[in-house]
Amino acid sequence: MQTLKRTTKPTKQRRMLYQAPDHIRYKMFAAPLSAELQASRGVRTLPVRSGDTVRIMRGDHKGFEGKISKIDRGKYRIYVEGLTREKVDGTAIFVPVHPSKVRIIGLTLDDKWRKKILERKKQAKKMVREAGRKPTEKIAEPVEEVVEKKPTRLKKVEAKKPRAKKKTAAKKPAEETVQEEKGKAEAERKPKAKKRARTGRTAKKTGGT
Repeated sequence: MQTLKRTTKPTKQRRMLYQAPDHIRYKMFAAPLSAELQASRGVRTLPVRSGDTVRIMRGDHKGFEGKISKIDRGKYRIYVEGLTREKVDGTAIFVPVHPSKVRIIGLTLDDKWRKKILERKKQAKKMVREAGRKPTEKIAEPVEEVVEKKPTRLKKVEAKKPRAKKKTAAKKPAEETVQEEKGKAEAERKPKAKKRARTGRTAKKTGGT
């Protein structure tokens, strides 16, 4: 089923209003019922039809009552019997009224489909009321058995022994450490004396003498 999408732009709202299909236009012709009809029929609103008696609630013709003679779904207007005005040439024409400005006083129930609509709406409203009704009697909640718990014994907490402090080597004074570092650096710089291997020359010299 085609539905109208919600929009906030006035241009789109007007276009959707005047391009709406018939089943949506039909719903836009809904008008509220009088207090007596609401009590008897159990319905608050219903789309107007030709033959219904209505009372105009707003506008220049407020308080006028009459039967609907014609419905124009193209222009979203209804025409009430007796509500006319004269043109400049003297001819009388009906004054168009928007369906939102009227209240239905009398319903025409010649159509069997309309009777079914009223019955269906009445049943739906009744079901909603029954679903929302709160139960008068409260259901007794189950009582839980209270079991006495034995007092738990507290465990003895042993006193923690203080941790032994780690022995730290006594730090040497800064002057001694500096001198040691200098001595190591000097030792590395000096070339190591190479051991001379005994050669044959030395042996000859010794043997000749």
